[in-house]
Amino acid sequence: MIRTAIYPGSFDPVTNGHLDIIHRGKHLFDRIIVAVSKDSHKSPYFSLEERLSFLRTALKGTPGIGVDTFSGLLTNYVKIQKACAVIRGLRAVSDFEYEFQMALMNRRQNTRFETVFLMPDERYTYLSSSLVREISRLGGHVRGLVP
Repeated sequence: MIRTAIYPGSFDPVTNGHLDIIHRGKHLFDRIIVAVSKDSHKSPYFSLEERLSFLRTALKGTPGIGVDTFSGLLTNYVKIQKACAVIRGLRAVSDFEYEFQMALMNRRQNTRFETVFLMPDERYTYLSSSLVREISRLGGHVRGLVP
């Protein structure tokens, strides 16, 4: 049986921290679907097509990893994909409270999968898409932060 995990997010843009979590997850699961949310409550900086393109380029040639989109409840998408887990990255303790609440709510909606929390390499613990967008908007260098 193939163990599939979903790594959901807005990926606006995908960062090296995201890629680190994906590669760590690949050691645990046979297949990972990086699922870009179509209906995020955030106003994306990059279009959905751009975000998908960034991910596909960064993950090109990586076996067992796919890129897709979803809308609506994540728990429904997990069920459709027959996934056994959702991967979430934790950079700091401050991430945990929100992610813990989401994991419990997801469990309430669908008890047939687990949420797996992964920590990125320490080089990426400070890194977020919002910081990358801000640096870029202000003319700073993002080399080393994004693929």
